[in-house]
Amino acid sequence: MAPADHPPPPYLIRTERLTVRCWEPRDAPRLKDAIDMSIDHLVPWMPWAKDEPTSLEVKVELLRVFRGRFDLGEDFIYGLFASDESEVVGGSGLHTRIGPSALEIGYWIRASRVGHGFAREAAAALTKAAFLVCGVDRVEIRVDPENDASLRIPRGLGFTEEATLRRRLPTSEGEAPRDAVVFTLFADELDGSPVVDASLVAYDALGRELPL
Repeated sequence: MAPADHPPPPYLIRTERLTVRCWEPRDAPRLKDAIDMSIDHLVPWMPWAKDEPTSLEVKVELLRVFRGRFDLGEDFIYGLFASDESEVVGGSGLHTRIGPSALEIGYWIRASRVGHGFAREAAAALTKAAFLVCGVDRVEIRVDPENDASLRIPRGLGFTEEATLRRRLPTSEGEAPRDAVVFTLFADELDGSPVVDASLVAYDALGRELPL
């Protein structure tokens, strides 16, 4: 995959309650714990969860791939950690798969942390970073129309519901693709959305604070 056509996003973001950063192989035990404790919660919405649980060694290799693609500017997958990084709260990403000058946000939250607003907090921070650090024109969130909890996040952040696209979400092997509700926020809509109020501090690969 070719590198993204915009400046890279932050390596590290700190919000009010979260540390959002690129994965590292040393995070594998905490990632495994978060997933193993959340499989039943994740399986209906995350195709990869149907292959869980997997071994710690598999997790290490997965995180090496995530980190490599992040460093190469190909895709930007983040871990969502408690502020002190003692626990993996979930995962998110700024994905390059929707075309030039655009990023797509995905997210999942461990079962024990659902309902605390962490997905909204992470999505708001990543959306703001996508516009102010990466300089993209468009951020999208795509949600299964049956996932009411996930649908509330883009709606609450001021994204516009564009359309429901049929059979667009990836699924497990042998299953028909699911529909996707597409939500969009454009750069010139940032100031009029709740995203503009997101509180975050962002840092580059050298640990330097980025202007926002």
